Amino acid sequence: MPADCIPFKDTNYFSSLICDYLDQKDTLKPFYNRFPSVENFKAQIEEKKQSVQPQSRTVLVESLQNQYKNTEASSQTVQNIAALKEENTFTITTGHQLNLFTGPAYFFYKIISTINLCKELKATYPDYNFVPIYWMATEDHDFEEINYFNFNGKKVKWDRKASGAVGELDLEGLDHVFKVFELQLNKTTNAEDLKQLFKSAYLKHTNLTDATRYLVNALFSEYGLVILDGNDTDLKQSFIPYIKDELVNQTAFEKVSETNQSINDLPENYKIQVNPREINLFYISKNIRERIVEIEGQYQVLETSMAWSQTELLAEVENHPERFSPNVIMRPLYQEVILPNLCYIGGGGELAYWFQLKSNFEAQKVPFPILLLRNSVLLITEKQQDKLEKMPLSVNDLFLKQSDLITKVTKELSKINIDFSTQKDHLKKQFEEIYKLAEHTDKSFLGAVGAQERKQIKGLEHLEKRLLKAQKRKLHDYLERVIELQNDLFPNQSLQERNTNFSEFYLEFGDQLIQQLVLNLQPLKSEFTILKLA
Repeated sequence: MPADCIPFKDTNYFSSLICDYLDQKDTLKPFYNRFPSVENFKAQIEEKKQSVQPQSRTVLVESLQNQYKNTEASSQTVQNIAALKEENTFTITTGHQLNLFTGPAYFFYKIISTINLCKELKATYPDYNFVPIYWMATEDHDFEEINYFNFNGKKVKWDRKASGAVGELDLEGLDHVFKVFELQLNKTTNAEDLKQLFKSAYLKHTNLTDATRYLVNALFSEYGLVILDGNDTDLKQSFIPYIKDELVNQTAFEKVSETNQSINDLPENYKIQVNPREINLFYISKNIRERIVEIEGQYQVLETSMAWSQTELLAEVENHPERFSPNVIMRPLYQEVILPNLCYIGGGGELAYWFQLKSNFEAQKVPFPILLLRNSVLLITEKQQDKLEKMPLSVNDLFLKQSDLITKVTKELSKINIDFSTQKDHLKKQFEEIYKLAEHTDKSFLGAVGAQERKQIKGLEHLEKRLLKAQKRKLHDYLERVIELQNDLFPNQSLQERNTNFSEFYLEFGDQLIQQLVLNLQPLKSEFTILKLA
């Protein structure tokens, strides 16, 4: 299964912020610690080693072992959990929501980027161990973002009422979702495997956290992946000092606001991804995850009657840290406090908000991790590749906007020249002579010459567009095939990985899908991968 690559910036699907980061532009260097090169991990290891206490490793291992007590983990995963007690073991982490049946395909690319980076680091630094971590976002409450996946262009949706942290949701209604999904599958062995995977995950567990852990473990356990649920009382015990600081001193609000202003002051007009709140914590309990706010010295939980004085609230933190849930600003800090972590792997949007957080990490004296853009992939089947080879196109051309792609193909196929650039250049040269004549007469004549030039150039452009339109009509059937291929590979004019669920590819390729991704994804290469499946 051959793989090609294309620079991220040439895809036109990644922000200027991310492209500038990959180019290591100087203006962005204050917002991250070390760039993700294999050489830079040596210094990151040394820095992190100084901050990790043996007790925190013990708590982490015991929590993970407790979380895995009802999960049949591989021997490699069990060894990786045990190794986290050792001072020469570090983690590489990615995180994601609890999307139904893993959601869009990029979920796989995040995890495989994490697994493969650990392998590469082990080869370079054999005296250390590197453990891939998938952080389940069990405390999120955005159910509408995760309650569906796309299959063959249709949305398979879990329709129900939901409140509170999604990880605690019971699985009512997923039997109906399974029936809808099952009807869309064929009778192949791979289809039966998909059915069994869905049933075992969602119809044999009691909440979404356990279902997701089962599903991800079934897919990736053989590669030693460790799945972590941060919604854990013992782990949050380690975070108590930072929770208290957030409630009393509101350090994150101050530091992130300053960073946001610094980003806004840059000439590049980068977009601010998240804005901090005065308190970046939620209060979490059964069916509730609501913001904590301070109003005139009184702390309240929005949409509830719960309220405390500062002394009472700090006592609540001490006694029940599990009831305090970090938001998007504080969650990365929580992650880095409880893990011996070196690197966070995420998508472009995630990295954008991580760039806003470094100053808060420095204020809290917590090492800021290396930030790595996850692998991105376009999967092309053999049938699609055959279609592409019959067209005057490269796979890179398919990343163009559809209107630009159609114009390019039309010009490639046309036997007549649709580009009037030569004629326009010739016209401009003629007018240069007329301008010289005009300089020796009344100034008003210059304006008339300019107006006539613009009129004639515009006329040529109009004729060019008319000719292009006529050629598109003539090539209509061929162009329809081009559009169909691009729509197959870029559904909804977006990247395949942001729409398509892994099940569509698993149906055809089975276990080979993950195996080939593991073989081909190179996380430190920083290029978009085009993988041809056969």
